[in-house]
Formats: sequence, structure tokens, C-alpha cells
Amino acid sequence: MKGSILIADDEKDIRETISIVLRDEGFSCTTAKNGKDALEYIEKDNFDILISDIRMPGMDGIDLLKRSMEIAPETLVIIITAYASIETAIEALRKGASDYILKPLDFDELSIRIKKLLSHKKIIQENKSLLKQIDKKFNFNTIIGESTAMKEVYTMIGRISNANVNVLISGPTGTGKELVARAIHFNSDRKNEPFIPVNCGAIPDTLWESEFFGHKKGSFTGATSNHDGFFKQANGGTLFLDEIGETPEHIQVKLLRAIQEKEVKPLGAESFSTVDARIISATNRNLEEWVEEHKFREDLFYRLNVVEIKMPSLSERKDDIPLFVSYFIDKYNEELKRNIKGLDNGAMKILMQNKWKGNVRELENCIERAVLLCEADLITINNLPDSMRGDDDGQILPDNLAD
Repeated sequence: MKGSILIADDEKDIRETISIVLRDEGFSCTTAKNGKDALEYIEKDNFDILISDIRMPGMDGIDLLKRSMEIAPETLVIIITAYASIETAIEALRKGASDYILKPLDFDELSIRIKKLLSHKKIIQENKSLLKQIDKKFNFNTIIGESTAMKEVYTMIGRISNANVNVLISGPTGTGKELVARAIHFNSDRKNEPFIPVNCGAIPDTLWESEFFGHKKGSFTGATSNHDGFFKQANGGTLFLDEIGETPEHIQVKLLRAIQEKEVKPLGAESFSTVDARIISATNRNLEEWVEEHKFREDLFYRLNVVEIKMPSLSERKDDIPLFVSYFIDKYNEELKRNIKGLDNGAMKILMQNKWKGNVRELENCIERAVLLCEADLITINNLPDSMRGDDDGQILPDNLAD
């Protein structure tokens, strides 16, 4: 379906004709014979667009507009008006209506306006979801590395991006699992649809169902409007579940159903809604061991782990350290307004010898600090953290730099 539309008009012929025309174009349509009925539909279901006659008995179009904006602020409103009431239509625009159309209706014009509004709405939703990253196209160049281990990762990304299967990305914290998830999404057929990243470990147990599956107005204290959950937000695109191992056990069965059946039921809703979101998960835990220990559902594990990509630790790909160093120096030169040229041999040797328990994130923090503190053109050992310059952790200083 292209979008869901609610049509409110007290004239049966008009609302049914609009419905027939729009359904023929692939829209999902619901009709209401007055404002009161339309409001009841809005309270129960989510609609992309409300088309309302401005003059109806009881609750008119202006009142319906006000109530709709309170309950479902993301639903766009088109007002139908006669020429004689065009001033009222302009008032509706001032109060939040997205557009108006004059009687007698030109159905081709109505269809064009609906498509423009839906296109605009989609852009707004993606901007909210992806923040400032919506226009950034992730490709293989956004993942740094030329080591053998990383070439295997690139090969796997190329093979599965368009396969539309669920993917589990495993590996230690700080190895770039989200970058790989984004690369899969932006090299797939879903690249123009939303990419919704979710940190499963950061969501309180009491909010899981609402955040993932959505809720209706009044379904619980504080639910002042309808809310689309992560699954609905990612519809047509990709839902990235970071730290999936942190999912509460009592939620795992509901998550499994949503993934398996491709449908969700918002809190307070009477029926399920179909969703089409590709699931990419990431974990720094050994989920197979958690399955054996009954901490993670076996059926959910296999549903998520259709294909697994294992991210190597930085200690397993030390040949990539110089590439990261160059990238991070350029990044923090720009952010910190510095002009560092690089590292001297002694500093690079220390970096190559370090164990990097924090992986790429630790290396990035190290270079950011060094760029900030460096007073010359080249970063030296003196600009590195003290913990990297001694042998307390088994490190050995270069001979020419030891005291």
C-alpha cells in the first residue's frame, strides 16, 4: 500500500467516490460519515492522511483538525471546501492543516497533492529517525581496513546486502558493528528507506513494548497521543538492534513473534499491523553460550542469526592501525582546528604493540587526545597516555626511547 487515508464527509457519494479512486491507485482507505466517527477511527488506528470536509453536522472539519492534531500529530490533514468557504480553509491552514482542495473535486489534483504530502512526510520521518545522517550514503569506504580479516567482512557484506535476510553481527565492543550494519543497509534495495538504530541495553524494561511496538492514546498513564514503535518506524527499511543480548527474557518471545510474523500490535490497539523491516542485530556476547545457559531464547537466536558476520578485534587486524591513525588525525585536525601531520616512528611502534582491549574506540580516543595535546607537527610518545609508555601491562618501549 502507498499509504493509509481516512476520508470524513457527510455526503456518502463524495466519500465513497474518493475512496474508490484512491484505492485504485493503491491507497488503503477508511471512510467516516461525520467528524465524530472519524475521531473514533483516529483514536484506534494510525493514518498517514485525513481528508475532511470542512462543513459537517456536529463536529466540523476545523474541530476535527484540532482533535486530530492532539491525538495523532503525525497525521496530515487535507480540508475539502467550497469556494464560498475558502477563508475558513485558510484558517484551517493556519491551525495546522497541510493543504485544502476546492469543490467540485478534481481527483487527479487530489491524488497529486496526496502523493506530495506523503513524500514530504517520509522525508520528515527519516530526518527524525536518522538525525543528520539521512543524506549520508554508507558504503565500503566508510569502513576502514585492508587486512585479510576485514576483506572477509567486505566480501560478506557484498554477498548479503540484497539478500533481505536477517543478519547477526558479533564481535567485541568498539569494532564497528554499527558501521557494518549501515553498510549492509545502504548497499541494499532498502537504502532509500529508514535505518533505525536501537540500543537494546538502554531501554528500561517498562518501556520496551511501547518503544518497539508503539501505543495508542490513553493506553497507559502519560500516553497523550498515538506513537509508532521502532518496527513501524523502520517499515520498508532496516531495524538495527544493537546489544541484542540485553533484551529482557520476558520480551524475547514478543520480539520473536514480531520478527517471525512481520506484524506488531501497539499497546491499546485492537488488531495487529503488518510491518516489513529487515532485522540486523549486533552483540558483544556469545549468544550460543547464553542459549545453552537459558538466558536467550534458542528460537529467537536462530531467527536473528540467518547469516552471521564476525567482526575481528583490533589486535587481530593490527595492519589496519596506520589507516585508522591517519583517518583519526584528519578527523580531529578538522574538529579541533589543528594541523598535525602524523606520528613519529616511536609513537607508531607503541601503537602497534598495544593490546587495544577497547578496540577501535580506544584507539580513536588515544588519537583525539594526542592531537589535542601535541604542540609540534608530529605526535610523539610524550603525547600518548602514560599507561602506554610503561611496561606495567607488558608493554615494551622502543630501545631508543627507553630511559
